[in-house]
Amino acid sequence: MSSSSMAVVMDALHRPSKPVLTPSSSSTSASLDRSFNYNNHLSSRFLPLPITTTSSFTSHRITSQLPVQSSKSGHGCSWMQDNSTYKDIVVNNGRRQGPFRSVFPSTPAEVSSVKDLFEFICSGPLMDKLGFTQETVANSIDKWLEKGFHVCQLFNLNELYLTTPQKARIYHYYIPVYLWCEQQISDHRSTFKEGDDIPPLVIGFSAPQGCGKTTLVFALDYLFRTSGRKSATISIDDFYLTADDQAKLRENNPGNSLLEFRGNAGSHDLSLSVETLTALGKLSKEGLKMKLPRYDKSAYKGRGDRADPSTWPEVEGPLTVVLFEGWMLGFKPVPGKVVKAIDPQLEIVNKNLEAYYDAWDKFIKSWIVIKIKDPSCVYQWRLQAEIAMREAGNPGMSDEEVMDFVSRYLPAYKAYLPTLYTEGPKGSDSKRTLVVEIDEERNPILAG
Repeated sequence: MSSSSMAVVMDALHRPSKPVLTPSSSSTSASLDRSFNYNNHLSSRFLPLPITTTSSFTSHRITSQLPVQSSKSGHGCSWMQDNSTYKDIVVNNGRRQGPFRSVFPSTPAEVSSVKDLFEFICSGPLMDKLGFTQETVANSIDKWLEKGFHVCQLFNLNELYLTTPQKARIYHYYIPVYLWCEQQISDHRSTFKEGDDIPPLVIGFSAPQGCGKTTLVFALDYLFRTSGRKSATISIDDFYLTADDQAKLRENNPGNSLLEFRGNAGSHDLSLSVETLTALGKLSKEGLKMKLPRYDKSAYKGRGDRADPSTWPEVEGPLTVVLFEGWMLGFKPVPGKVVKAIDPQLEIVNKNLEAYYDAWDKFIKSWIVIKIKDPSCVYQWRLQAEIAMREAGNPGMSDEEVMDFVSRYLPAYKAYLPTLYTEGPKGSDSKRTLVVEIDEERNPILAG
């Protein structure tokens, strides 16, 4: 750590504020025991868990006596534990989903002083890509601490008792991406004159199924709200055809398994997406409202149908940002010989994809592309989720059904991911595109 960075961090440690923890000794309260003084407004919301502390001039170790909760899924402890706050946010956005799970181990890790957390943050794989330096992190350490607290609050985690994977997910992934999005919003708003009606920035999240994009989006949505920004979240799932129209698509493409069920290009109501995204772009004033479409995947025994409009969530302007996520956002047609070599059934899907830029991608001004090395990860992630659901006593697909389900998406991954990764989405600006490569455990890694 450079001397200037250390000076800023030490200043954060000693900055006068009401401490979250009350040290056992008055003599230590004047030194580094002020670490994790998260700010006055955070201290009143600190979880009242039994804590033991020890300190010295060089470090302040904080450990909790709270026992680790093990997962019943058989795949290790979820890095996000069951949490009513998160569920409330999901319901308020009109998305009722089961608990998100991960394959992270359950080994606890001590959360150390701000100095040690600073060093952990600076070791993140996205630092160079996002242009963060030790100095910029040191100068914004209060913000990192505040947002880290909010993420822990969202997922019902004790910020003083995080596992190493939890720390990595929060400080190496969610908060860096959030800060990148904040910069994108700032750049977007700077292009307008004072007094102008500023449309919300639409940020697209293109990521394969099961890699955690929905969780990332909800975490970002929550962080924006804690910052006083109004945001809206939508998914390409919200624009699936109604059950009746999906049945017609199936009848018009007999024998094509890629269009038998919802998912691939051709199974979306593009006019609805244009209408929705256009209307969201006009929510720039106080008092303007609209409802966001939602899709019910459980309808018709899992075949799905558009949810009743009376259940759609309402958003109110002025919106600052729209978070738009989907597994095939940014996909663009490739030469016919390419798709034919992968799967002849993909030819009609490739043709259908030609209309998707005008319906989706042209509305997106900033992009986050989650990159994976092997599409087969999608099968593993989906299988893990279904096993967890079954073991929790909820309905879940069998291993064979999972294989059949994922097989309907793999041809598109094989055809379109290479171009997405090398060229980016059509019309995208490299300065406004963030590519995050993740490993099989859904964590960011250094780009190869």
